[in-house]
Parts: sequence; structure tokens; C-alpha cells
Amino acid sequence: MSYQYETIEKAIIYLTEHFKEQPDLEAIASSINLSPHHFQRLFTEWVGISPKKFGQYLTLTYAKSLLRDSKQNLFDTAYNTGLSGTGRLHDLFISIEAMTPAEYKNGGKGLSIDYNYQQSQFGEFILASTSIGICHLAFCPVRDQGLSVLKEKFPNAHFSEDLNKAHVLLKNRFIRENKSDDPIILHLKGTPFQLKVWEALLNIESGQVRNYSQLANDIGQDKAARAVGSAIGANPVAYLIPCHRVIRATGVLGDYHWGPTRKLAMIGWEAARLNSRNEF
Repeated sequence: MSYQYETIEKAIIYLTEHFKEQPDLEAIASSINLSPHHFQRLFTEWVGISPKKFGQYLTLTYAKSLLRDSKQNLFDTAYNTGLSGTGRLHDLFISIEAMTPAEYKNGGKGLSIDYNYQQSQFGEFILASTSIGICHLAFCPVRDQGLSVLKEKFPNAHFSEDLNKAHVLLKNRFIRENKSDDPIILHLKGTPFQLKVWEALLNIESGQVRNYSQLANDIGQDKAARAVGSAIGANPVAYLIPCHRVIRATGVLGDYHWGPTRKLAMIGWEAARLNSRNEF
């Protein structure tokens, strides 16, 4: 087992040092003296994603850092990340970030976002929406900090503190579960894999829990429990997409962005409501 870890560690170091060269599977496998087939299987089992996908994330992270530099245009960014042109840079962003590199560089330019603060039995949260739907929901013990995080996600958007129709609808339904025929519309940015995980989370009924392996199996990716965990952690709308309903296989609650106490309170509250309904 330790030998396998050391092998994967060497592969990750190689990828980190050579991602600008865009090495193929054969080159990476050769660097650690394994056959491409064996290496692909071993890497995916240990890391949760393929070597190609891991390299893409490294490239994307570096490309983002370049695009944040106002002096870097799309052509320069593509060249400096080892991609053959802006077309490949575009495809990379679309496949992983679900947005174009120009949209990322613009930081939400042209978007109008309404936000306001609301109270719940789990604490105060900041809610934000575009003209399409809700794009952000986060618990925020400190209001200024909650707004800062929102603005970091959309640095060039126009913000207005306003209780619009979508916010009123959520205020009437969120947690209190007041029924309405009007659906709550979400406006989310995520990779195809993230969207698939978030959809699976929505299928977990209130008062029920699943573990990471079960959720991976639900989406047909039984060996991707770690990647599922990463997608859960990227959930942009707390509680609406119920990432709090996922626990470890051992029964331990596991990590939660908004704190384990809040996660336990959510699970317990939902379970209590379910039990009270079943008593009648």
C-alpha cells in the first residue's frame, strides 16, 4: 500500500512540474515506470479522477491566475499554459468551469445581482440572485464578511441590496416549508460532474442521509467518492442543495463548510419533522 502511495506521489509531482508541457498518459506513466493502463487505473483509484483530468485542473488553476492579471490576454494565457491556442483554452474552461475564459476574466461583468439577509433557525444567511434565479446562499455570522465572499465570486457584477420576488418566495418557503406553486429557480455555474452530484443531492429526501460512496453509486461513479466530496464542497447554495444530508460511511457526520454543529442541527431538525409527520 505504501508503495502505491509513493508511486502516486511521484506521478503528482511529475504532473505539477510538467503540466505546461501537457504530457500525455504514456509520458506520465513512463516517468514512474508503469504501463499506461496500470497507471491510469492506479491513479484513478487513489486520486478519484483520471491523470488527464488532474492535469486539466492544474492547467485551469494556472490559467485563472494569469487571467486575473489584466495584462494577460486570452492568447497569452493559452500560450503560457502550454495549450495550442485559445480554442483549447475555451474548451478547458467550458468542460471544467462551465464558463468561457472571457467570462471568467470579466468576473461577472454585465450581471446585476440582488442580495439581502434573512434569518433562519440555523442562523442568518445572505441570499443573492440574478434575473434568472438564485445564484448564492451562504450562512454569514458577520454580514460584511458574507457580502465580501459574494463579491469575490462576482467581482465585476453590479450589486443591489433588495428583497426581490425570488427572495420573498424563498423567505416564505425556506426551512418553514410554506407550500407554493411557484418553483424556486436556481442560476448555478458548475461542471457537468458537479451538476450531476448536486442533482443527486436534491433527490435525498428531507430527514434522510446518504454517505459519499452511496452518492457516488447514485450517479454511476462508484469509485469517485472523493470527487463527489469535492463537488459537494463546491455547492453554491447552502441548504437548498442539501449537502448537509451526506455523512461518512462510518456514521460520522464529516466535514461541513458551515460547521459540524449546524450540520447536526439541520439533520436533527429534519429527522424530527419527519418523525412527527409519521406519528399522525
